[in-house]
Amino acid sequence: LVKMITKGDFKKEDCVIYAVGRKGRETLERLGYEIKADYSEVINEPLYKDAQEIGRAVLDAFTNNELGEIYLVYTVFKNTVSQIPTCIKLLPISKDDLEKDNESNGSDKKSMDDLTLMNYEPEAEEALNTIIPKYINSLIYGALVESVASENGARMQAMDSATNNAEDMISDLSLKYNRARQGAITQELTEIIAGASAIE
Repeated sequence: LVKMITKGDFKKEDCVIYAVGRKGRETLERLGYEIKADYSEVINEPLYKDAQEIGRAVLDAFTNNELGEIYLVYTVFKNTVSQIPTCIKLLPISKDDLEKDNESNGSDKKSMDDLTLMNYEPEAEEALNTIIPKYINSLIYGALVESVASENGARMQAMDSATNNAEDMISDLSLKYNRARQGAITQELTEIIAGASAIE
């Protein structure tokens, strides 16, 4: 994830980081990125209210023109062996972004112009003021859960590898021990036979 941020189009001077996770925060801080907020404690057991708190903070900063764009960088859990670093743009939502999202999700390739226009009661702005925070919070919560699953999957894989390596090491050491023991027994027998031969 850190590589995605440092090697991507995100310049240190233009970036403000709302960090979730100690290692990423420490690395980005060491590289000179501004850490606006640290939510590392929520990663142990992410709850929707944690996502709401983070969402509120970034949405307020966006609304107050402190941020021009909001991106969410996280790890998608594919399986215990594979986790995919991902970066998605949360805000502002553009027509092109929605069309790209439709194409990447396998939706039919209708342009935004072909979609039915809806009338909102009482107002479209009021509906958006309700929908956008829920949208942001849901994406953040999903990212938190995916990241925890990815981390646990990676840990499980590492523990499985360590267990396999330990079993291999135990087999090797047992074999060496048995050879050494067999050599010692052979040596003792040789000495006993040599001693018995000397007595005769």
